[in-house]
Amino acid sequence: MRRDESVQRAPEQTRRARPSPPPLAFDGPTAAALPGLAEPPGKNVPGLAARLQVVAPPADSTAGEAVPAPPSTLSSAPIPSTSLQQNSQIKPILKTPIKFGDRTTSDVVVRLRTLEGRDNWFYCHSEILIKKSKYFADRLSDDWPTCQILDSRYCVEVYCEELDFDSHVVALRLLYVIEPQTWYGVRNTLGILQVAVRFGCYQLARDCIDYLESVPWEEADEEEVLRVIPHLGSQYEEILARLHPVNPDSVLEIFISTIRFATSSPPPSMRDLKSSAQDQLEYMLTEDDDAPLLTLDNQDIKLEVKNCVKDLLSRFNCHLESLLCIPQGTVPVISMEHELQSFLSDISWICQILIKMEMMKHLTHYWLEASSRIVEVTEKVGADVDISDSRSKVIEVTSKVLDSVGFGQVIVPTTTRLSLVNVWLPFVQRTRPLLEQQANSDSEEGSSLKIDSEIWLGLESAFVSILLTLPSANQAEILEEWLRSEYVRYPDLTEAFEAWCYRSKVAKRRFALLGGVSNWTRSQVPP
Repeated sequence: MRRDESVQRAPEQTRRARPSPPPLAFDGPTAAALPGLAEPPGKNVPGLAARLQVVAPPADSTAGEAVPAPPSTLSSAPIPSTSLQQNSQIKPILKTPIKFGDRTTSDVVVRLRTLEGRDNWFYCHSEILIKKSKYFADRLSDDWPTCQILDSRYCVEVYCEELDFDSHVVALRLLYVIEPQTWYGVRNTLGILQVAVRFGCYQLARDCIDYLESVPWEEADEEEVLRVIPHLGSQYEEILARLHPVNPDSVLEIFISTIRFATSSPPPSMRDLKSSAQDQLEYMLTEDDDAPLLTLDNQDIKLEVKNCVKDLLSRFNCHLESLLCIPQGTVPVISMEHELQSFLSDISWICQILIKMEMMKHLTHYWLEASSRIVEVTEKVGADVDISDSRSKVIEVTSKVLDSVGFGQVIVPTTTRLSLVNVWLPFVQRTRPLLEQQANSDSEEGSSLKIDSEIWLGLESAFVSILLTLPSANQAEILEEWLRSEYVRYPDLTEAFEAWCYRSKVAKRRFALLGGVSNWTRSQVPP
């Protein structure tokens, strides 16, 4: 009976005698640079295979934990056939949650290395790696070619580029998070996504995609997205949806809606929005490193632009009439003056669009027809120093109109060209000294009224070109007025004057060589 008792007590004594296993650890100091980072063993430290052995968990130890074997059994205990994947099935019963870098619960080390010599070790858990990464599941399985080598089972080496090192570390951390609460910006997330794709971390890759799709990108971010995503596979190209070329029909609808708004008369509070719409329309039609967003010969676009210009000029004309009806000597209402400036700004802007689309004739014909009224209203409103901005806008538009006529882009009759010079030449001569005087002042308003010198040069060149297209008798009258004017300095019509002198001198000889000149022609030749 005593013998049976001793047999029954043997297991109990064995359980009491067995020491509690210490946690998994490496010899040498622990790295403090990154949580979960372990220093690699030194040259004289035994390898992991010589110091660690998976044994059946004792009754008073944590289930499924890798522990050092007792000295008495270190040489004789066999390597268990149970894989880490099988052990990972026991792990979920742990009451204490496992954390990245926790040495006390770690059963596998990820050794992250670079070609530049960087070599860092991270305490991880096979349960997490197997569950969330296909790559690590394969590496830690019995099917991996080196699974029988104990070091390869418990220490997984991963090589990466130096620039991608941080992305690998963050990706390992995120495997321990159910749902990431903090992200690291677009470009850093792209780096994490590449690591997730490499390791087969499909849920982490999905989280990266969801983040990238939901945040705005800067231009540099867009370039990085275009560099990275196409190489990851077609299943990730949904991220590029916002960068894909737009359907031409959608572009057309956007253009039509925008130009209608850009040529409308919204409340003053929407002025900035209207100005932005005008800038974007001009950008759509600009040919720079990329082709214009729209084809300029599209008839639907031209028809819409024509209608918008017609509507804008109609409203502008009605405003001119209302200003002309104000009795002489009466100061116009300030709101009417500001509205005039708004109309002139819109017309100056639409000129840029019409020039790009070769449709300047739709504005030129109206401007020439309404020249007298425009000058009259501008002189009346511009008498107030604070409203001289109207003059500068009129000068800008007139410069574009005269340029289109002077260089043959818009064909108009001789009488219209003559009227154009007779109306606008005196106005320009009176306006330039006034604007230059105000522009030279120290006030902010003066600086805003300063007109680019190229506009003045363009006006001068246009006047000379138009003047040279007129009959010689009309040229003589205009040049006579110019030479007697106090504003002879600008515009400089010297080129036109020299051409008139030469033509007049050789005219009789030229026509004499022709012979049979009609009486009407002879009467036009100076004696």
